Amino acid sequence: MTDFLDEPPYAERRDDWLLERMAELTRFHAAHCPPYRRILGGWQGAETLADIPYLHVGVFKHLEMRTQDGSIVHERTLNSSATSSGMPSRIVLDRDSARQQARAAQTVLEDFVGGNRRVLLLLDSSRSLRRSGLIAARTAAAMSLLPFAERTVFLLDDADNPASLREEALLRELEGGSDFLVYGFTWLLWFAWARAPWRRDRVAELLRGKTITFVHSGGWKRLENARVSAAELEQALLEELSPQSRVIDFYGLAEQSGVVFPACPAGWRHVPFWADVIVRDPVSWAPMAEGVGVLQLMNPIPRGSPYHSVVTEDLGEAGQGPCPCGRHGKRFRLIGRVPRSEVRGCANV
Repeated sequence: MTDFLDEPPYAERRDDWLLERMAELTRFHAAHCPPYRRILGGWQGAETLADIPYLHVGVFKHLEMRTQDGSIVHERTLNSSATSSGMPSRIVLDRDSARQQARAAQTVLEDFVGGNRRVLLLLDSSRSLRRSGLIAARTAAAMSLLPFAERTVFLLDDADNPASLREEALLRELEGGSDFLVYGFTWLLWFAWARAPWRRDRVAELLRGKTITFVHSGGWKRLENARVSAAELEQALLEELSPQSRVIDFYGLAEQSGVVFPACPAGWRHVPFWADVIVRDPVSWAPMAEGVGVLQLMNPIPRGSPYHSVVTEDLGEAGQGPCPCGRHGKRFRLIGRVPRSEVRGCANV
């Protein structure tokens, strides 16, 4: 494994390097993962990144895609629940790739949240960590912030009940500190934090002037049903906090572990140079330079399972020209879901 993760995530793109790596990874999985080999058929090679084969994310709900060459150590399975179908995606994680993917997520997130350690407040239950060998996508997202945590405090007794927030635990933390990192699913940040009854009592007083970086992912469907916009959520979360406080919305998939796409202040999601996002026409599946299409995501790290190139059920559009935030490289805007696609349970939407 090379040291490319030691470089800034939005350095100059090296598409030739990425093409070579993705092609090698595709050949590797074809040689050592029989289900993938059967799906791949007679693939001969790729001249561009758009020629790299992809799996639909739904495949991982029906097949266990496990690559084995005698040297790979599989340790855990990432489980993404499915609200609509009840059938989860199961992503097999190998030890070496999991370590590299943790580094990749850390490098990207550090560019957005900063590298200083602070108390991490999780809108989740500690019981989420107690299942040996199986990790939920929701928990994995929260754990990606551990490198920035001085300590971790779980704030919910019940992971799916906003009313179960441990107010006394939150009160103790706010009395003792001034700079915090908070992670939760989008809908939980609204119901358990921004619009919680405790915002009107002693806890609300202690929040005044604090510096908090909120990080959230998924869960927009519930807020759309409640007619809550992204701007309204951000305004409610930042009310009476310090000017250094901010809200960061990041996008990622269980089927693309290790690659996350936080939204910059201009609303764009930037692609680290070691990964790729291709927008495809939903009818012809041809790559699109402009317009709204289906997102294909590429991750050059995983060797324990062929989730290195997947086509999603999400719609997006590519950005053109320099971004106002100053980051370089490819970028895209997340638009929504493909019509009639499954509601993504891993985000509790």
